[in-house]
Amino acid sequence: MTKIGIVLGSTRPGRVGDQVARWVHERAARREDAAFELVDLRDHPLPHLEQPPGFSGEYLDERIRAWAAVVASFDGFVLVTPEYNHSVPGVLKNAMDHVYLEWNTKAAGFVSYGGAGGARSVEQLRLVCGALQVADVAPQVTLPLATEFENRTVFKPGDHQVAALDTLLDHVVAWSGALAPLRGGRAEAAIRERIDAIVDGLRNKDLEALRRVYAPDVVSFDVEPPLQHVGIEAKLANWAKVFTFFEKVDYELRDLTITVRGDLAVGHGFGRVSGTLKNGVVADGMWVRATFVFRNTRDGWVIGHDQASVPFDVVTGRGVADLEP
Repeated sequence: MTKIGIVLGSTRPGRVGDQVARWVHERAARREDAAFELVDLRDHPLPHLEQPPGFSGEYLDERIRAWAAVVASFDGFVLVTPEYNHSVPGVLKNAMDHVYLEWNTKAAGFVSYGGAGGARSVEQLRLVCGALQVADVAPQVTLPLATEFENRTVFKPGDHQVAALDTLLDHVVAWSGALAPLRGGRAEAAIRERIDAIVDGLRNKDLEALRRVYAPDVVSFDVEPPLQHVGIEAKLANWAKVFTFFEKVDYELRDLTITVRGDLAVGHGFGRVSGTLKNGVVADGMWVRATFVFRNTRDGWVIGHDQASVPFDVVTGRGVADLEP
């Protein structure tokens, strides 16, 4: 299901934006065409921008990695923003500037409030969204303090604002869905890079490189007993055993197909470990059926489950290891 983040873009004491964001979330939660989650920037304190924008998707600071994972988890956004001095609040601009790839090919709508309804903040946010490759929808909700807030502090929107919000949500959900194929293509490219990292790690006998590809709680159904290998240490122990047999290791993967849905992806194909043994004998290895289940985390796409298997002869109960793709 499409997942939309409702981002509250003010953190200052005495803000009224929390009332607005709750109103948006309560109305959105009635819908059945998407899931909505409230994201308060108070819960994601970031430093002032200290490193280049995240064009590579690699972040040195743990706080930035955590924020990147939050942004990456959504298909679209509703940005709830005040207007400070005719402009965007600094905390929201800072949060948008810290990551880049995670915003790309998603949709955004705007609910603004302030002396002039926050309209000038939205005009500038549209420019920022263009630079981040975010598709900003035309409908917006504009909430002047003088008409939509009692004593300029208690939020009491008019009935017409509910209709405006529904229209905004219609557009954000529709555009988020329409852009899904573009997001899937980018995710697939990132996953294939992870697969390449596995191949490089095996060829270099680099267990630490392999460690970065797997989730700490990975569950592996490998060709060797037992029935399952649970946790990263068990998985790496299997690869370490392979390295003790081979002087030189190679790994080949054919016919890999990847399907991405949100934060999960599944890949399947045919894999083969081969190489030169310690005694100098060249071992061609055997082809196995390989399945990978990836999940998107703050450290990027990692393998949470994999399986390697061979078909077996029903009559003899023996595995058939001489098949080729």
